[in-house]
Amino acid sequence: MSYELRAVIAAVDLLRVVAAEVPTAQIAELKQGLALIPMTDRLHDALHDPERPREPGFTYFPGGFGHRLGAWSQAGPIAYVEAEYFGGVGSQHAAVWVDGKIDFGPVSSSRVGPAPRADGPISLALSRIGAQKSYGHDEFEAVGLMRHRQLTDWPTR
Repeated sequence: MSYELRAVIAAVDLLRVVAAEVPTAQIAELKQGLALIPMTDRLHDALHDPERPREPGFTYFPGGFGHRLGAWSQAGPIAYVEAEYFGGVGSQHAAVWVDGKIDFGPVSSSRVGPAPRADGPISLALSRIGAQKSYGHDEFEAVGLMRHRQLTDWPTR
């Protein structure tokens, strides 16, 4: 079974501001007051600046996007995450921007086995933006990131 995620994650109110600035950005609400904006091909193309660098450690990070994440993080912590697993083999990557600069990461991990892990980069990034573990669940599960297995399955509005 596969799992794919590429997204910006932050407080719902912050992502509403982002979506107002970037019309191709669509919000999907998570638990704990967080939301995500899936990094679709269309959004990637709208954000990509070929003259600006990509953030090292990511596969699908638009050129120059780190600058925008830094600007948005002036209003609150914001994470960019990527995960891809197939048959228990895969990787995840995460970074968090706070007050205009990277506060965590980019951190990457590759693994063979059940995905994702409680101590994986995405759970660690989620904890830095305010997500909390719940009984029997790490941050990844607690906010609802297991609800959909494919990027295109996230309902957006």
